[in-house]
Amino acid sequence: MRLLLQRAAFYLFTAWAAITINFFLPRMLKGDPVSAYLQKHQGEISPEAAAALRTLFGLDTNKSLAEQYFDYWGLLFSGDLGRSFSHGLAPVADVIATALPWTVGLVGIATVLSFLIGTTLGTLVGWFRGGAGDVVVPVATFFSAVPYFWMGLIAIAVFATGLGWFPASHAYGKGTTPAFSAEFIGEVIAHGTLPALTVVLASLGGWVLGMRNMMITVLDEDYVTVAQAKGLSRRRVVFAYAARNAVLPQLSSFALALGFIVGGTLVMELVFSYPGVGKLLLDATTAKDYPLMQGLFLVITLTVLVANLLADVAYAALDPRTRQGEA
Repeated sequence: MRLLLQRAAFYLFTAWAAITINFFLPRMLKGDPVSAYLQKHQGEISPEAAAALRTLFGLDTNKSLAEQYFDYWGLLFSGDLGRSFSHGLAPVADVIATALPWTVGLVGIATVLSFLIGTTLGTLVGWFRGGAGDVVVPVATFFSAVPYFWMGLIAIAVFATGLGWFPASHAYGKGTTPAFSAEFIGEVIAHGTLPALTVVLASLGGWVLGMRNMMITVLDEDYVTVAQAKGLSRRRVVFAYAARNAVLPQLSSFALALGFIVGGTLVMELVFSYPGVGKLLLDATTAKDYPLMQGLFLVITLTVLVANLLADVAYAALDPRTRQGEA
């Protein structure tokens, strides 16, 4: 509990710092989002309407920066992230909510699968080092070294255009109305298989190589030798003794990967025209939609912090030395 409270206090401070930077950074830039919006609609908006927009976006010149800062915190606690210029002044929270499930569903599942497959392969390759399984490492590393956009284009050319096994783009077919039905879910899975497969292949090499190297290091430890001398089964020695300790450094990397799931894989979403958070952030940057950019940065930052907090808890649960060291 003491370890958990210490970690929680640290991440709460980090969250406060990130939110504070998220507030001040746009205000340090030249101009403001309302001015950028008015330039695109010259002559269409009256001065009174422009003043109302500045009040709506917390940029009222009659208020000091400190007052704007506390108003910003009040809006955050009420769940109000502002209004998006590029989406017809729709609430930023609603705009993000439309893209978030697609990114989490696709990139999240692909990241978890890549971690599980890569860690398992790295465990086996490390245990049976010097055998035929060593060929897995250069093959996985090769796929990780290939530029992602090139891998995506090759996948589309071979499996979508050539063989016709999977759709080439989008999250579901054109003209399809989203609904919670078996037909729509099957269509989403079909459209997501190819981009998910490329994400898994692109990230597999790092998990395999990292776990293999840690397994080789752990196998020289005394507790593994003692476990083998006690006559324990090979499976128990591998997974209960060696892999359990070798996987600890992987958890930190996995936490970062989980945190950046919300950020999405921008190149993947562009190649496959997938409606995720990464593409939404690019569109917001192109349109200079500062409220939407602020909302996306905030969600991504908080997700990374929560993922790291969960990784610290899992690390302490797997490694008692961490708890003893903090005590």
